[in-house]
Amino acid sequence: MKKGEIFLEIRGVEKSFGSQKVLKGIDLDIHRGETLVLLGGSGGGKSVLMKHMIGLLQPDAGTVTVEGKMISSSSERELTWARRKISMMFQAGALFDSMTVAENIAFPLLEAGIKDRTEIDSRVSEALEIVKLPGQEDKMPADLSGGMRKRVALARAVVERPCCVLYDEPHAGLDPVTGDSIDRLIKSLEEEHGITNVVVTHEIRSVFRIATRIVFMKDGQIYWQGPPAELQESNDPILKNFIEGRAESASSII
Repeated sequence: MKKGEIFLEIRGVEKSFGSQKVLKGIDLDIHRGETLVLLGGSGGGKSVLMKHMIGLLQPDAGTVTVEGKMISSSSERELTWARRKISMMFQAGALFDSMTVAENIAFPLLEAGIKDRTEIDSRVSEALEIVKLPGQEDKMPADLSGGMRKRVALARAVVERPCCVLYDEPHAGLDPVTGDSIDRLIKSLEEEHGITNVVVTHEIRSVFRIATRIVFMKDGQIYWQGPPAELQESNDPILKNFIEGRAESASSII
C-alpha cells in the first residue's frame, strides 16, 4: 500500500458497557502515513475507539477493517496478523520492572516466535536507535526517567516494524520539554519511517505540532474532523472553548 491509501477503515461502530452507549455509529478512515490525533472531552469515546483498532475490544455493531481484512469479530489467533501491522504504546508504558530495557523491547519478538539471538539483538538495537536511546539495553526500568521509560515503551511498539502505532496519552506525566521530545519521535516515525500514527492526547500544544489530521469526538460520535489549521481558525464554540481550555465549556463537552 502507498502513502495516502486507506489503511484502516471503521464503519458504523457501536459499543456499549451496560446501559452506557460509548460509541454511537463511528465512521472513520485512517490513511497510511498520516498522524491522526483523536481529541475530545473525557468520556467521549476516544480510547474505546482506539482499542477497537487493534482488536482489544470488539464492536457491538459495525466493522473494523485493516488493509481490506476485517478484524472485528476475529478470534485472538486471527488477530495476530493485525497486531503485527498495528502496535500500541500504552499510557503508563507498561514495562516489566524485572526485565532489562533490551528484554522489554524484545518481548514482542519472542512472543512472535523469533528465536535467533542475533536477529533479536539487532532489532532491539535498531529500535533503540529510532527512539534516540542507543546503548541502553542493560538498564532496568527503575533506572530510567519518565521520558526514557516512554521512549523504551515506544521502542517496544516499533520493534516488530509495524505499519501503524497507536498512542494512548503519550504525554501523560511528562514535563513540556520531555513531551516535546516524544512529539519529535512521533513525527520522525511518520516522516522518516512512513509509519501511521494515531494519538489520543489532551496536550493541545502537541496536537498542533504532530497532527496531519484531527478528529474531535463528542458524546460517542465524531463531531468534527479536518487539518490542524482549520481547527485553529474555527469559530465553533465547542471547538474553540476546548482548545482554549475554558472551564465554562465543560458541561457541553463532557
